[in-house]
Amino acid sequence: MIQKADSPWRFCIAPMLDWTDSHYRVLARLMTRRARLYTEMVTTGALLHGDVARHLRFNAAEHPVALQLGGSDPAALAHSAHLGETYGYDEINLNVGCPSDRVQNGSFGACLMATPEVVAEGVRTMREAVAIPVTVKTRIGIDRSDSFEEFSRFIETVAGQGGCEVFIIHARKAWLDGLSPKQNREIPPLRRDFVYRIREEFPELTFILNGKLETLPEMANELHTLPGVMVGRAAYQHIDWLRYVDQTLFADTRPVIARADVLSHYLDYIEQNISAGHSLHSMTKPLLTLVNGLPGARQFRRHLSEQAPKRSSDTDVVREAIAFLGDLESTESDELHWRLTGLKTDLNSRRVPLLRNKPDGG
Repeated sequence: MIQKADSPWRFCIAPMLDWTDSHYRVLARLMTRRARLYTEMVTTGALLHGDVARHLRFNAAEHPVALQLGGSDPAALAHSAHLGETYGYDEINLNVGCPSDRVQNGSFGACLMATPEVVAEGVRTMREAVAIPVTVKTRIGIDRSDSFEEFSRFIETVAGQGGCEVFIIHARKAWLDGLSPKQNREIPPLRRDFVYRIREEFPELTFILNGKLETLPEMANELHTLPGVMVGRAAYQHIDWLRYVDQTLFADTRPVIARADVLSHYLDYIEQNISAGHSLHSMTKPLLTLVNGLPGARQFRRHLSEQAPKRSSDTDVVREAIAFLGDLESTESDELHWRLTGLKTDLNSRRVPLLRNKPDGG
C-alpha cells in the first residue's frame, strides 16, 4: 500500500551533531520545501543553565523544524520542551538513540532504552507541557537486550504510559561499551524488519525508518509500506540531491530549483547574517558538498575551507569559490547524481521562480 504523501514525517533530515545547525537547515530549506528538519541535540542542562537564545534561535524559513532534546529528568524535559514551543518549534523530539560516552554519563540517549518507564515519564511530562507533537528517536535495542520482544515492550511502555504516538527508529541496536558513535552507525547490522514488524504490531502508531538510507529510489521504495523516512549522513555528504526530494517523494509539480539559484539565495542569506555577527566560516560549511561531481568542485571546497576562516566577514570569498566552477547545471554524465536520485534526465534545466521572502537573519 502506497503511503499518503501528506504525512508530516514523510521525509525527515536527522539531527546531526556539529552539522544540522541553523545555517545548514536554511540551505536545506532552499532545496526542499517539504522536508522536516531537526536541530542538533540540545541538552536540558544547556537550556537550564546556559544561553537559551543561542541554543534555540532559528530562522523562520526553516519551518517545519523540530527541536531534539537530550535529557532524562521529567521536570527538566518539560521545562525545555516548553521553551522550545515558546521559540516556535513545530515538534519536540527526545533522543533515545545516541550511544556516546558523554551522553551516557548524563544518563540519557540510547542507555534510556534500559529504562522505558523513565522515557515514558519524560514523554508524558513534555506532552503535558506543550501542545505540539512530542516524538521519540530511538534504536531497536542496546547491547544484549536486542530481541524484538524487548523492543516491542519498550514501544508499548513509552506509547502506553507516555502517550508517544510517533517513533523514529534507527534500525540498528547500539553497543554502549566498546564502539564509538561512528562505529555504532556502521557495525551493528541493520534490522529494518524490526520496523516493519513493529508497525504491524502497533498499527495505531507512526513509525519512521532511519538508518543507511542513501538514495531517493530506496526511500521511495520504503514509502510504499512506511509513512516516513529519516535520512542522516547522505543529507550532508551529498547535499545537492535534496533539490529532488519534493518532486520525487511528494509528487510536487513545481520545477526543481537550479544550483545557481540555490547559491544566489544562500549568498543573500550570508550577506544578511554577516551584518548580524555570524562568521563566514560557519555559514560556508554547509556549502562544501553542494557541488560534488562538478568540474572545479575541489577548488571550490578548498577555497572556502582556506579563506572563510581568514576573511571572516568577506562575502567575496563565496563569489571567488563559485568562479572555480564550470557548468553549474550539468548532471548528464554525473554518476553520483544518477546513484543518488535515480534520475537520468537533467531536471536542473527547469527553473523555479525566485523566492518572494528571502531567509531572515539570525
